[in-house]
Amino acid sequence: MTWQRTPTGRILRAEDKALPAWAAGTAAEDFLARRPRLSDLWTPALVLDESALAGNVAFLADWIAGRGLELMPHGKTTMAPQLWRWQLDAGATAITLATPWQVRTARAAGIHDIMLANQLIDEAAATALAHDLQENGGRLWTWVDDPAAVDLLADVAAQPELGGYTTFDVLVELGRPGGRTGARSVDAALALAARVLNTPCVRLAGVAGYEGAIAHGRSDDALTDAGEFVRDLVALHESLLPAYDDADDAIVTAGGSAFPDVVADVLAEAAARLPGRFVIRSGASLIHDEGYYRSVSPFEGAGLRPAARAVARVVSAPEPGLALLDAGKRDVPYDLDLPVPLALSRSGGPWQPLEGEIDAVNDQHAFLRTTDPGAAGPAVAVGDRVLLGLSHPCTMFDKWRLIPVVDDLSAADPVVVGLVETRF
Repeated sequence: MTWQRTPTGRILRAEDKALPAWAAGTAAEDFLARRPRLSDLWTPALVLDESALAGNVAFLADWIAGRGLELMPHGKTTMAPQLWRWQLDAGATAITLATPWQVRTARAAGIHDIMLANQLIDEAAATALAHDLQENGGRLWTWVDDPAAVDLLADVAAQPELGGYTTFDVLVELGRPGGRTGARSVDAALALAARVLNTPCVRLAGVAGYEGAIAHGRSDDALTDAGEFVRDLVALHESLLPAYDDADDAIVTAGGSAFPDVVADVLAEAAARLPGRFVIRSGASLIHDEGYYRSVSPFEGAGLRPAARAVARVVSAPEPGLALLDAGKRDVPYDLDLPVPLALSRSGGPWQPLEGEIDAVNDQHAFLRTTDPGAAGPAVAVGDRVLLGLSHPCTMFDKWRLIPVVDDLSAADPVVVGLVETRF
């Protein structure tokens, strides 16, 4: 499946990180026509692997469709309309987002069906989005866990200037005591649903939750907790079936990045016996990683591959066993796990396996500790390039306005075949 390899009309600029100097002032399409290589990029560079992206898109779409479920991937991970459209073209039925600004950004980019996985509690934002929906069509589902949000949406929808747009679709969010957002019990969620049903201009459109805020890791207890939470979500939906205007259109949605197998098993069983739309929102699976999600995903090595890596350069080797790289907190994610050194290239040569670890990052530096510095000095030298595996896709993309895409990162010096623009 093809994808839009460059942002429409994008002229490259000097401030586009990692691109060579000669790219400034060049149209993105003309830059790619010169077939630049990975070795042409300045460091530090975040790089996407087209072959891995394509495999991840196809695998997840087929896996979810094969279970009778829908995918509405969380777009906050990348904030990249090019990648959102790729997922939609592969069968995703909407894009999930986290804030009203992200929704506005997606609508401006031509993405019309959106789930807002949060309460819409800003009156000005709700009014603007309501006008946009009225003028341009599409659907917006927003979550609620508090009567104040229900009342605000009703007040906004009733404004005379909105004319024909009179209804907000809302999903009642279920949570857990001590967790993140969401009603703290099924009974509390049912009470909130009753409030929605008795409020004009607000339509009960389903139920939502995020099992990743309830369970962590892949221990037996974590898998049990995640499964029980999704079963509670299904039970909430089942209790509300008589109340929906259209039960076949009512949504039941869980996350599914860390626990896709658990979520899909529960939702697929429900889909086989209940009306409704059963939706997984996994955003991290598009990129996968070589840290947290690699450690928890059941698809590691069996369907998903890491699709993003960083290239850094050794800028200092001040003592045996220590090298400083030019990639730091402003370039790579570090909130869940630090980058992992994978390979080294010296003087433009092929990538060679590298033993070592990153044990700290500053704003613009990573501290690489090599496991065997050797008698002659450090295992790496100033000027060497280092390929880094990364953890947590949700904090990779926000540091980059434009991200090069290469055809296959397993090649010695792959060709840059695309440029993905983010909207952070």
